[in-house]
Amino acid sequence: MVYALKKCEIKNMPEISFQTEPAFKRISAIVEDLIANNDLYQERLDQEQMINKIYNLFIQTNSGDDIDTITKDDLANRINKILVVESVSGLLNDLTPEEMRIFDEAVKRK
Repeated sequence: MVYALKKCEIKNMPEISFQTEPAFKRISAIVEDLIANNDLYQERLDQEQMINKIYNLFIQTNSGDDIDTITKDDLANRINKILVVESVSGLLNDLTPEEMRIFDEAVKRK
């Protein structure tokens, strides 16, 4: 009996070397914790997508600090800021025309 082996593909999963695996795990743990404790994040964000997006931001060659040298609190703070932006981006697109008019008026008054 002959068996054919198929190549298994995992979509949306970044290539992770043994060197960067701890960084991916750190980011994953922080993103999972932040999303688990924030209703807005749970409603508006896809956890796996955010983990991959944030990981890719931090591993870019010219991104600044080496992720292994950033303290846990500082890294969590940076990731939280990214999640805030991601969760509120496009929020105005969900407004009805009447809600948009009210928003525009409120912005003009300030």
